[in-house]
Amino acid sequence: MAWNEPGNGGKDRDPWGNNGKQQGPPDLDQVIRNLSNKFGGLLGRRGSDSGGSGGLGSFGIVVALVIALVVWVVSGFYTIGEAQRGVVLRFGNYYQSVEPGLSWKATFIDRVFPVDVESVRSQPASGFMLTKDENLVRVEMDVQYRVLEPRDYLFNVTNADDSLHQALDSALRYVVGHSTMDDVLTVGRERVRQETRALLEEIIEPYQLGLAVLDLNFLPARPPEEVKDAFDDAIAAQEDEQRFIREAEAYAREIEPKARGQAKRLLQEAEGYKEQVALRAEGEVARFRELLPQYQLQPELTRERIYLETMEEIYSKVNKVIIDTPEGSNNMMYLPLDKLLEQNANRRTKVDPNIITSDYINGLQQQAGSDSGQASSNTDRSSIRPTGRN
Repeated sequence: MAWNEPGNGGKDRDPWGNNGKQQGPPDLDQVIRNLSNKFGGLLGRRGSDSGGSGGLGSFGIVVALVIALVVWVVSGFYTIGEAQRGVVLRFGNYYQSVEPGLSWKATFIDRVFPVDVESVRSQPASGFMLTKDENLVRVEMDVQYRVLEPRDYLFNVTNADDSLHQALDSALRYVVGHSTMDDVLTVGRERVRQETRALLEEIIEPYQLGLAVLDLNFLPARPPEEVKDAFDDAIAAQEDEQRFIREAEAYAREIEPKARGQAKRLLQEAEGYKEQVALRAEGEVARFRELLPQYQLQPELTRERIYLETMEEIYSKVNKVIIDTPEGSNNMMYLPLDKLLEQNANRRTKVDPNIITSDYINGLQQQAGSDSGQASSNTDRSSIRPTGRN
């Protein structure tokens, strides 16, 4: 049956609710009311034809709810930076950690805390501290660290940075209190730094701050102003001591190789001289062994030959000869061999100075005697005495 046919208890089935009235184009306001009534029914509310204003209000609420839902969904998108890590809380409890990039959270349900885990942070500690030898010194130290675990960094303690600062101050005071002033100011600075770092890591380990200590910078410590000049002089003296030690070590490194080289050279020369003397002695022994049979056959001739060879070797190394005059005379004859040889060379007389025989010496004797008027041709060989070189 068509909707506009009569029947159904005298009621037509006009969906527009005309109820037998004149048929025509539907009223737009009535359509909106009907839709509002239907949505109102879904929301648990009853609508009526007479409640037009209530239907419009319900529709507005639905539209507002849809818009709010869209805004809520859009507002949940957020971005975590490249150097950050996100910590998500759901209803105040830890829910998850978020890596860098675009993420979504349920607004008003989840909260996100971004934490920088790449930047190096710094915390200073300084103040006047009492050393082991009861001296007052101002010490400054700076700790460099970064966040390692974002969850521990945010929730294990109230303020991780402040906790680290207090732990550094406590560790520094303990180490300085067990060190002398000279150690803090000069020679023991590296030891103080290492011990402070070890104690700092030991202190913060039970608290699980989520931090990683990278380095400790021990700034120059200063004594009180009243004694600063005296300590400056002491530090300068210690620096001079270290400089002199380094210079001495450098000189030792320079001179030791030379000394070792000279010692080795002397040893080698000694070994060479030893071999030379041994070989020369063996040669002399062999030569005398060869001369022994000749000496046994002709002793006088052999002695004369050995004497002449010896004198030849001696005179070849000197340039002056002193000759005694005959008995009864107090004069001595001087033979300037170098001058005589030079004169003979000027006369183009070829004389080998390394071969000087007794006859040649007698000839020089006569020549010198004729020049001075005191020469003697019968001079004994045993009276000739050579002198060293000038």
